[in-house]
Amino acid sequence: MSAIDVQDLTKRYGDLTAVDGVTLQVAEGEFVGVLGPNGAGKTTLLEMIEGLRKPDGGEVRLLGEPVWPRNPRLQPRIGVQLQASSFFERLTAREQIRTFASLYGVGAGPADEWLERVGLTDKAGARVEDLSGGQAQRLSIACALVHDPELVFLDEPTAALDPQARRNLWDLLSSINESGRTVVLTTHYMDEAEALCDRVAVMDHGRILQFDTPAALVRGLDAPARITVAPGTLTADQAAAIPGVSDAAEDLDGVVLVTRDPAGVLTALAAGDHLAGVSVRTGTLEDVFLSLTGREYRA
Repeated sequence: MSAIDVQDLTKRYGDLTAVDGVTLQVAEGEFVGVLGPNGAGKTTLLEMIEGLRKPDGGEVRLLGEPVWPRNPRLQPRIGVQLQASSFFERLTAREQIRTFASLYGVGAGPADEWLERVGLTDKAGARVEDLSGGQAQRLSIACALVHDPELVFLDEPTAALDPQARRNLWDLLSSINESGRTVVLTTHYMDEAEALCDRVAVMDHGRILQFDTPAALVRGLDAPARITVAPGTLTADQAAAIPGVSDAAEDLDGVVLVTRDPAGVLTALAAGDHLAGVSVRTGTLEDVFLSLTGREYRA
């Protein structure tokens, strides 16, 4: 049984089709990322899958249950962290998470444990309005997970977090997934998707353009490798003359060689004693993302 089964899902706002006939399946225990530029339809898609927004067409089933009409049997089984978090006013962080826990019949002990897991024990007595943006984000994630859901949805969970907090959250999300939970997140961080996700859906203009493992998406791009040699090692003309090099140009880091035969070019560089300070960059998920969605600015 799929944890998530989406068939031909559509949402329109007047003349705008925000989600355009999306079909996808997510297996139980899978960690899936949804990538896309601003306005691609990621949040609308997740909100329909979560049962927060009614679709104009198509069908969604979670854990074998239909989402629409609103299905109260699903609510204790899923956890949702929204892009914009809303909390009860004038409550402390501890009171906040205990309130969320009580809605699911969870006691104060597990709620306090979640504060510790997201690094907020020292802020337990602080009111939510006094938390920083990153602290509020971590509290929001803890509230989404406090009832130990089988299926977790996270909309840009590491936005506003500093690098250390991001990495700590990665460890937490990985442990949740490894315990058998299914996790779906949207993110703008390509390194996050590569590090965490079993599969990645690249979305734009309301459609899923590609849905595969990060490694398979990169292989499918067939991007050339870029080999950078240290400044003063050789000139761009000398680099361009190496068999297998399709282009060579100088930049601030040295000379960059573009090739689809990195092994052969590295062998030639070694023969000429030019390997000192060499770095090799192959295709990345960011290259895939830009190839599919373009480079123009999205407001």
